[in-house]
Amino acid sequence: MKVLMNDEIINRSEAKVDIEDRGYQFGDGVYEVVNIYEGIPFTLKEHIARLYRSSMEIGIQLTEQPEQLCNRLLELIKANSMTNGGLYLQISRGVSNRTHHYDQTLTPQFVAYPLPYKSVLDAQTNGVEAITAEDLRWLRCDIKSLNLLYNIMVKQKASEAGAFESILIRDGIVTEGSSSNIFIVKDGILQTHPANNLILNGITRTKLLEIMNKNGWKYKLEPFYKEDLMEADEVFLTSTTSEVMPIIKIDGITFSQAKPGPFTRKFQTAFREAVKSETKSTTEKA
Repeated sequence: MKVLMNDEIINRSEAKVDIEDRGYQFGDGVYEVVNIYEGIPFTLKEHIARLYRSSMEIGIQLTEQPEQLCNRLLELIKANSMTNGGLYLQISRGVSNRTHHYDQTLTPQFVAYPLPYKSVLDAQTNGVEAITAEDLRWLRCDIKSLNLLYNIMVKQKASEAGAFESILIRDGIVTEGSSSNIFIVKDGILQTHPANNLILNGITRTKLLEIMNKNGWKYKLEPFYKEDLMEADEVFLTSTTSEVMPIIKIDGITFSQAKPGPFTRKFQTAFREAVKSETKSTTEKA
């Protein structure tokens, strides 16, 4: 495996993290995950734009232009002969003596490496289960930071319950999943939490809303309550690795007759067509 460390592509065995790297000690950094389809990174520019936004929000100054980083990631994909899978990208604030405050002149540390392909087709076809959990995270969920401890805790809780995801609820309102955005369909209208500080504005979420606009399909960007969730006609989640994933059971209650509903199916198909169209277009330009 080849890894991109700062500005150099090296073997994985050569990749090292200093014990005083602030990402390692404090979770002081940000990250992204990009899906690769047929050798093409899908929505790469959007992911990089969000990476730079997250960096800016926590005060990490990046000197490299986004276009330069995109080009180096394409080189990494080529160096690993990647066809389908993903890339993990991480930026830490840098290396320094361990203190909570930091020197603003620190040099950020960047790493990117391939993620293996994991098919989610069976889950997308049959649907998955979820549980609900209280959303006890901080109030800057719009930053894709390395601080994922509570997300990990509730994801593990879901796993131990035999579920795929935990749906987070803050003051009675459904925010998002532990690693996904949550959507409901009621009377033919899609609804999801607005993109504010309480959720991460997912790239797949954004792409699906673009598809909705293009097709003139109805949706609402409004908060909804747990009661609305449990009374929905259909429920699904979106994320980079899960794409559009139907949820057929929540807290033991079955939805859509225990199978993905017709609207969810329509959105799955539309998203897959968008992936094919955009990756084909990129290949033809190359």
